[in-house]
Amino acid sequence: MRGRDEDTGEFLSPSRSEQRRAALDVLELGEQLTAMTATQLGRLPIPEELMPHIRETQRITSHGARKRQHAYLAKQMRKLDDDELEAIRDAMSKDGEAARRETAALHRVEALRDALLGDDGDAALTDLLAAHPHADRQQLRQLLRNVREERAKNKPPRAFRELFRVLRELQAEAGDATGDDDATLDDDSDA
Repeated sequence: MRGRDEDTGEFLSPSRSEQRRAALDVLELGEQLTAMTATQLGRLPIPEELMPHIRETQRITSHGARKRQHAYLAKQMRKLDDDELEAIRDAMSKDGEAARRETAALHRVEALRDALLGDDGDAALTDLLAAHPHADRQQLRQLLRNVREERAKNKPPRAFRELFRVLRELQAEAGDATGDDDATLDDDSDA
């Protein structure tokens, strides 16, 4: 029995329905995690003790066994703190803070690429090289030439994407060096 507080009349614990809804939410989260690739899972703040259970669930192909393993994974996940589960949900959510930071970082890289390809590209390149002295100057200049050549000949944007990748890596290294969380970027996205 749940019981009530004698002074306020409020229930002391969640109802069975609330507990069941919370358990089903965790089960659904576990199913979403097992549907992800190893790369996607690596980007999420998943505790190390949970990863073997996720990998084991992914390995199982039999329907009944997989259903039991999902239930076991959910049981292990319910042992986590609510904050840890919320951090995982937030990282997976397209509306979450992590997604907003990632989008903002991608927009900064795109703006930098556009500045390098703009009319004042030499000044932007000088600023970039000053901010990132370890950057490969020759590679950046070659990529900029290739992008301009691609545009002039109306070719597919291979160098354009390569330039984006290089700039994203530079920004990520700069973010890692300063401990900035804005450097967490999606490796699968290309401009």
